[in-house]
Amino acid sequence: MANISVIGTGNMGSAIAGIAAKGAASVQIVARDAAKAQQLAAQVGGTSAAFGDALTSDIVVLALPYPALADVIATYGSQLEGTTVVDVTNPVDFATFDGLTVPADSSAAAELRAALPGAKVVKAFNTNFAATLFSGEVGGVPTTVVIAGDDDAAKAQLTEVISAGGVSVADAGSLKRARELEAVGFLQMVLAVREQVAWTGGFAVRA
Repeated sequence: MANISVIGTGNMGSAIAGIAAKGAASVQIVARDAAKAQQLAAQVGGTSAAFGDALTSDIVVLALPYPALADVIATYGSQLEGTTVVDVTNPVDFATFDGLTVPADSSAAAELRAALPGAKVVKAFNTNFAATLFSGEVGGVPTTVVIAGDDDAAKAQLTEVISAGGVSVADAGSLKRARELEAVGFLQMVLAVREQVAWTGGFAVRA
């Protein structure tokens, strides 16, 4: 049985925890708000912990806003050594909503790997709206989670969890592809904000 810790109880954290639980993974929910962590843990049949408590899993999903990654690094840096760390973030400049806050030749995932050299960083879920993870479809097409990372074993481990939860996975290759995934995630958000697509829709992947 896979063990997965989800840090964050928002829409993305809830959706990812639900997929993991559906695939029979053991799920730990971690959040600053103990009541929300307990509530989500009860929904998925998992356990809850306060932010800062020990992580119990070898897969850790950071279902948080990009600015919160610095706090995760400061709090859990040593604990994440050797674990698969899943970066869900899109580093959007919400002040202008006109670009990403990382250099064009980098990504949030690349920054995370530099800060956590002992962790196996995988980019995933950032091109999915939470509603499509809950429903399992995007405009009539099955939802696909696109992932990227340099550690094949870590990607296989995450793929097994997602697939067991009933959602397809497409491997985009190395962590360098996180740049493109974050650009796609940003564009999808822009289209939703401009009401060109619904927050229940977005981009779909067809084989």
